[in-house]
Amino acid sequence: MSDWMIELEDVTKRYGDVVANDHVTLRIRRGELMTLLGPSGCGKTTALRCITGQNTPDEGRVRIDGKDVTDVPTHRRELGMVFQNFALFPHMTVFGNVEFPLMIRRVDKARRREMVMEALKLIRLEKYADHYPRQLSGGQQQRVGLARALVYRPKVLLLDEPLSNLDAKLREEMRFEIRDLQQRLGITAVYVTHDQEEALALSDRVAVMNRGRVQQVGTPAEIYTQPATKFVADFIGLSDFIAAKVATIEEGRAILAIGPERLSAPAIEGLHEGQDVLLFIRPADVQIRPAAERQENSLVGTITKGTYLGDKYDYRVDVEGTEVRVQTHGAERFDVGQPVALHFPFARCSIILET
Repeated sequence: MSDWMIELEDVTKRYGDVVANDHVTLRIRRGELMTLLGPSGCGKTTALRCITGQNTPDEGRVRIDGKDVTDVPTHRRELGMVFQNFALFPHMTVFGNVEFPLMIRRVDKARRREMVMEALKLIRLEKYADHYPRQLSGGQQQRVGLARALVYRPKVLLLDEPLSNLDAKLREEMRFEIRDLQQRLGITAVYVTHDQEEALALSDRVAVMNRGRVQQVGTPAEIYTQPATKFVADFIGLSDFIAAKVATIEEGRAILAIGPERLSAPAIEGLHEGQDVLLFIRPADVQIRPAAERQENSLVGTITKGTYLGDKYDYRVDVEGTEVRVQTHGAERFDVGQPVALHFPFARCSIILET
């Protein structure tokens, strides 16, 4: 048995002249929650629809549980789907909504009741079986949608922007509910969102997409701390980019020239002397000190803006004509116009080849 529950192999999907998926290759392990993350129009929903069978790829193949399902209709793929707009039947009770997929599959009545109540217990709504959707909160409605998707015990759970219609506090609560449920069941899940925080909080791995292509696949920590491209770094959280040129490479350390200054960062594969690169670091990882306290691996700049954000300060610093953003929880305050030294911890720096 393969380790992969879902495989997209070189999948391309076009809508007229628009290439929505451009040779997408993606493998999703059994029991993991993989998030497809990216801005609107990046191709993530198209990829999901290729998995469900709502789209047939123009090129490439789709496999589920080791079987080629590229030309298999949706209802024969053993998938559970949770929608953005809940998609509950308003004239049916909670029980009726969850029961509906079993009726379509012609499960006998006694067994249907048993399976529905099991699903409602999973989401802790068994006491609401006789309620109608209008009598439920948004979070409860979304949990009913989850129960309906899981009641017939599919191989894969697919979630398309399932929390986008909920308010911020409820979204945060529901993301933990979904993750807890997925882990308790051990089901393979594919989650589509444009919300970076949601993706980092929920996922075993994240596939970041842009312009129809997968830019990077990795754990949330890998995506956040070791972005493969400028797009990934910029899309996930706050970022600082400083244009640099590789001066020398020695023992896994790259010395970067930034104007007359030098900084060092971990060397990466494909790097060579004289190459134009980007030095990448998160604003929270840059350490700010008075200019007189400059130390190794630092640049000197001038503060152009400072903002108080309650639990931290947000500074903009001009360094050789480049604006560097710094966020600090330190008690020391700095003033606009003040010269400062910015320390770039070696282990927190990354080099991005894309300029």
